[in-house]
Amino acid sequence: MTQPFAYCPHADDVLARLRRLFGDRDPQMLCAQMDWPNPALKDFAARHPEGFCDYPNPKERIAFWDAFLRERSRCFDDSVPCAYLSEMDQGLYGGIVGGEVEFMSDPGTGWISSMVHPLIDDWAALEALEIDENCEWYRRYRHQLRIFVEGAAGRFGISHFILINGLNFVFELFGATRTYQELVDNPDMIGRALDFAFELNRKVQRTFFEEVEGFAGGTCSNMVQWFPGQILTESVDPFHMTSVDYFERWGREQLERIFAEFDGGVTHIHGNGRHLLEAVSTVRGLKAIYLGDDRGYPSAFDVLPEIRERTGDLPLVVGVDHERFQSALEESRLVGGVFYKVGGLPGPDEANRLMETVRKNRARSSER
Repeated sequence: MTQPFAYCPHADDVLARLRRLFGDRDPQMLCAQMDWPNPALKDFAARHPEGFCDYPNPKERIAFWDAFLRERSRCFDDSVPCAYLSEMDQGLYGGIVGGEVEFMSDPGTGWISSMVHPLIDDWAALEALEIDENCEWYRRYRHQLRIFVEGAAGRFGISHFILINGLNFVFELFGATRTYQELVDNPDMIGRALDFAFELNRKVQRTFFEEVEGFAGGTCSNMVQWFPGQILTESVDPFHMTSVDYFERWGREQLERIFAEFDGGVTHIHGNGRHLLEAVSTVRGLKAIYLGDDRGYPSAFDVLPEIRERTGDLPLVVGVDHERFQSALEESRLVGGVFYKVGGLPGPDEANRLMETVRKNRARSSER
């Protein structure tokens, strides 16, 4: 029996269901997370207006996650409670090599995210970049990890956080527009930057797994909740505005290389990147895709049968409002092999009632 988190007393049931979805790739499995207005977000918004801000106190951040996840523990859904190091999600990597880091508050999510100004002006400066574990940003990273681990102990886990690997790191070097130009003008130097990015990301992620104890032999995840082993979360965002050929030339190898260093990984694809679905789905070591929704594109939920045909049996994660989800559930129209993030419920009582129905059902539309 798994020693449960205090905020997830039904952990054995949740992990069994997640194993069937993400591990066994059961094509009829339905899993879901239920969301309703969380008082912790209201409190966060009152104290942190939207926009640029300073690096926050890590103790304040873990207190936010405690309040947020304590409220969520009122629902017995398929989620695994975990805090996300949003402060380290982009700026950490550039900060380690001397970049100027800025932070931005998002009251809608409770995140304080980081980003970095372009690091260099020319390729000669690449040679001067060093990965120094004694630099301010690496020390800040370890410090926050340890505060989070201590603050979460026994109640919830710590999620893996995004890599800034491959072309994502070259974006941090030059910015996006210049990066696309350099792919054409200086492909050899791009290759050297990718090698540096690999070493940086591998070191940062190994530090994470050194400091953060896994849960039930797996990794907590804001993307897929939990997966056995040491699992990464990576982005293919730079290729959303390129052809598939560019992904095959500059993206696939980078994903497969870093995934092979650990036990695989997950990724996300936005609405403007769905032309990549077939290619990304065949990346070695990929365990699941989170499908984002963006203005100007159909919601992933509305075109999910088509997406399922394009991605084979790869597990998917999609968001949907509870009215459309409930209607599809009652009419046996839900696509299987999917984790549904269901939003807009009035409260935990309604969420629990809907989850009772989810647990009794398997997807009929996924039979193929």
